[in-house]
Amino acid sequence: MKLSYKWILPVVAMGFMACESDDQAGMMEGEDVVEYSAGSADFTTYVSLGNSLTAGYTDGALFQAGQMNSFPNLLASQFAEVGGGEFTQPLMADNLGGMLIGGFKFLENRLFFDGSGPARLPGDPTTEVTQKLTGSFNNMGVPGAKSFHLLAEGYGSLQALQLGQANPYFARFSSSEGATILGDAMAQSPTFFTLWIGANDVLGYAVDGGDGENQAGNFDPSTYGSSDITDPQVFGSVYSTIVSTLTSGGAKGVVANVPDVTVIPYFTTVPYNAIPLDAATAAFVNNGFAQYNGGLQQLAAGGAISPEEAQARTINFVEGQNAPVIVDEDLTDLSGFGLPPYRQLKEGELLVLPSAAFLGTLVNDDPTLVNGVSVPLADKWALTANELEEIDAATMAFNQVISDVAAQNGLAVVDAYSLINETFTGIPFDEFNLTNNLVTGGTFSLDGIHLTARANAYVANKFMEAIEENYGAVLPRYSAGDFAVAYPVPMP
Repeated sequence: MKLSYKWILPVVAMGFMACESDDQAGMMEGEDVVEYSAGSADFTTYVSLGNSLTAGYTDGALFQAGQMNSFPNLLASQFAEVGGGEFTQPLMADNLGGMLIGGFKFLENRLFFDGSGPARLPGDPTTEVTQKLTGSFNNMGVPGAKSFHLLAEGYGSLQALQLGQANPYFARFSSSEGATILGDAMAQSPTFFTLWIGANDVLGYAVDGGDGENQAGNFDPSTYGSSDITDPQVFGSVYSTIVSTLTSGGAKGVVANVPDVTVIPYFTTVPYNAIPLDAATAAFVNNGFAQYNGGLQQLAAGGAISPEEAQARTINFVEGQNAPVIVDEDLTDLSGFGLPPYRQLKEGELLVLPSAAFLGTLVNDDPTLVNGVSVPLADKWALTANELEEIDAATMAFNQVISDVAAQNGLAVVDAYSLINETFTGIPFDEFNLTNNLVTGGTFSLDGIHLTARANAYVANKFMEAIEENYGAVLPRYSAGDFAVAYPVPMP
């Protein structure tokens, strides 16, 4: 599948950059030698738990090069300077990123920049889910995992995977059909851990344009869909259990909170007023909505809706840039009067990244049926103000839990929420500036969600900063120039 995003600028740097070992050792000529220390931490057996951000998922897939630049693997390399042990990862079989089950491809290859936009890398993947990996793995990051999945028995079951009830990534390396992510982590008797979980508890809802359900008040996560928001009390109970289990053997660790997922390029790249029209076309479209607009005015005059709601629902295209028409189920139900829940997107509301390839396309090749113009967008293409409020409320509730549990257990904390928000204005990282611009910003990969290698290095540095503050350690840092923002395309 090829993804075409017409506004994307060319990528300047597409290859790996060699690491500068002198910088990483902190022993440049003329500088004082730094004595590194673990402080009160013990990095002998380090395990990392989380989702795709922990696993090293990037450019829309999990592949070896991305895994090698996962922030836990980068951390483990620095921990080795102060007594850290071996760090193993359930590596994919290649750098394509796709996945097979029974020889049939069911997960797509990773993205690359083809000169005009992101496209899926061609080729046949060699990672077969049913070829189970053996042994234990220190990186227990599982793409797609929500908080409660870390405790879910059978989440790595091959049999359950056939029924769509398990995770293919964990199915490759789970210790048994009934294993849990947390259980496999604890089987290694960790002396130190990192935990970054919770983003998927709200991200799935956001990525699907709020098409899922907000499960606040539903305490049974087994009934949740993949696009649902986790109930905060469920999250609190699960998170407390995870941390109490991880610390039960005396292990110390670092936790990271949940970012504001709505500031990532997946939601900020396509402007809310993405539809350009000339005066004649705008007038033509307005004529098509004249009956709808007139009906709103009549209902407002009769008191069925307020004049303010009538105005908010009125469709009006102008010469220049326009917001698309959307279906908003939160509007007053006027179906009894023959009026659908239509309105135009408002400034501050967000279009998802794939809408770039959908807006303006024709239905059945009919030039009068234009998606986003004469044909309203379905819920999955946009996040409305109400949906954004739900996302924000859940994120704040999750982060309060994380803060409280971390304080109760004396754990170090990385404020990922503030970190990702800073990409709006830019984060200085050596000679580079990390922003949330897709492709050119250096922070986010081509999928608009996951981090680049350079951003992972910055995150690893923030984790080490938190470790030093909390445990009195002294650890080496990474330099931005040692990491490219994108991966090279494998040779055929």
